[in-house]
Amino acid sequence: MSSIHIREIASDTLHALKRLARSHHRSLQGELHAILERAARMAPPEEDRMLDLVTVNTGHTTSWSRDEIYDADGR
Repeated sequence: MSSIHIREIASDTLHALKRLARSHHRSLQGELHAILERAARMAPPEEDRMLDLVTVNTGHTTSWSRDEIYDADGR
């Protein structure tokens, strides 16, 4: 299991976290685990990034043939 080391916590914040832990009958480490797990559940799910295709109706029709897409040189 990985570890996290957090530096320079304001003393007011640390005391508040300890009070919160006591109110939930947990150790400070247990309270921090609960806070981090709750925060991690709010992260968006991992997924493959897909492109959103946006189309616009211009009134022009096309067959999307190679000749229409490329000029006469066939680039």
